[in-house]
Amino acid sequence: MAITNFPTVENCSSLGREKDSVVADLDGTLLRGRSSFPYFALVAFEVGGILRLLFLLLCSPLAGILYYLVSESAGIQVLIFATFVGMRVSDIESVARAVLPKFYSTDLHPISYHVFSSCGKRCVLTANPRIMVEPFLKGFLDTDLVLGTEIGAYKGRATGLVLKPGVLVGKNKANALREAFGEVQPEIGLGDRHTDFPFMALCKEGYLVPPKPEVEAVTKDKLPKPVIFHDGRLVQKPTPIIALITIIWIPIGIILSILRVAAGALLPMPIVYYAFLALGVRVTIKGNPPPPVKKSDGQSGVLFICSHRTLLDPIFLSTALGRPIAAVTYSVSRLSELISPIKTVRLSRDRATDASMIKKMLQEGDLAICPEGTTCREPFLLRFSAMFAELTDELVPVAMENRMSMFHGTTARGWKGMDTFYFFMNPIPEYTVNFLRKLPKELTCSSGKPSHEVANYIQRVIAATLSYECTTFTRKDKYTALAGNDGTVVDKSVKANKVIGC
Repeated sequence: MAITNFPTVENCSSLGREKDSVVADLDGTLLRGRSSFPYFALVAFEVGGILRLLFLLLCSPLAGILYYLVSESAGIQVLIFATFVGMRVSDIESVARAVLPKFYSTDLHPISYHVFSSCGKRCVLTANPRIMVEPFLKGFLDTDLVLGTEIGAYKGRATGLVLKPGVLVGKNKANALREAFGEVQPEIGLGDRHTDFPFMALCKEGYLVPPKPEVEAVTKDKLPKPVIFHDGRLVQKPTPIIALITIIWIPIGIILSILRVAAGALLPMPIVYYAFLALGVRVTIKGNPPPPVKKSDGQSGVLFICSHRTLLDPIFLSTALGRPIAAVTYSVSRLSELISPIKTVRLSRDRATDASMIKKMLQEGDLAICPEGTTCREPFLLRFSAMFAELTDELVPVAMENRMSMFHGTTARGWKGMDTFYFFMNPIPEYTVNFLRKLPKELTCSSGKPSHEVANYIQRVIAATLSYECTTFTRKDKYTALAGNDGTVVDKSVKANKVIGC
């Protein structure tokens, strides 16, 4: 007779488990949430767009009816079909690597994860498609083995069907565990529902993770590897209600975004601040910005050193100053250049050429640069390129910060031409422009300071202002993690390498 009564996970001791094996379910066990719909919805939207998300949402009632009235397996098969059918397998893998870890990491159950992480050998046994969960579990939780439902594919595209033995629930989970471990009996089994009982009964100790009381998720500092880089357009986890609100909002957001972009591109810069305010864009200005340079005095322009949140950083810097400030970039899309109200100049990636160009632009007036070379969504600053410190002593650090409630205005995998529009599609997007004190001359290169020390000092000052953490990560690290490349492609139209995006 199968065991049906298991103690709760609070009764599991995590001491001295270094040599033990643990096998855990995912939804409702390692994760607090018992529903996998939000993660299917993320794949649906990021790969298939709003129409695929709508299709999944329309199929979800059927999935729920089958799940609760027929079988758990049938309900999950509907979600898999509605999400995956026709998608390129490589696109699913990309979303699983670049998008899902951020959302999984914010929902870890503190008690079950504590037990899981205390064991020397870790296995996750889940009904979710393995292709979705494996990058997070192995890359961020140091999981040794992931057993999940396998999806069918034909010529590189998902069929929407599952391979034998089917969805891993009930006896299929127990069989998968026997096949993976053979005669060896795992020490701990963690589950949250009756369909987990068969595999839990095969472990020396079985513990149930109850749905209540609700607990706070594991904090970022407790994770073995923080999620610094992530991609995807959606800010919030798309529960069915959030998914419905998103679908309803998008047509409204598109119209609002076009109006906001037009206001920023067509109106004189001194009144853009007020136009943004009228259109629901909040711009907060802190600190004391320097006055514009008078060309008649022969002074070199100020170089604004900005932290990099989106490609709109120089636009909002100009909005805060009430005058257009030219910017040097590591490349933006042609569409972004076309609608930009300020002058943007691409860096060629040749140090001598770029240094000469920046010096020339500083003779013409003030200039903005984002020395991180790419954006970062999390509260971290990437390594600052030191070249700017060698070119002028007129350095003003600017701490840029933004807030979005629905859509991210950056991407590493998608078309960057839509970044501006996605940012302005948010109901009330916010930007904070904080002008810090101009760098004292004794801390510049002209006083004998090495350029890397100047760059690192400015990075620390901005990080302290924003309560961010300094890192040594670079653009290459970000694009390797999110897009599987180094962030550059060969552009045949120019001699230099063209950078994919910010």
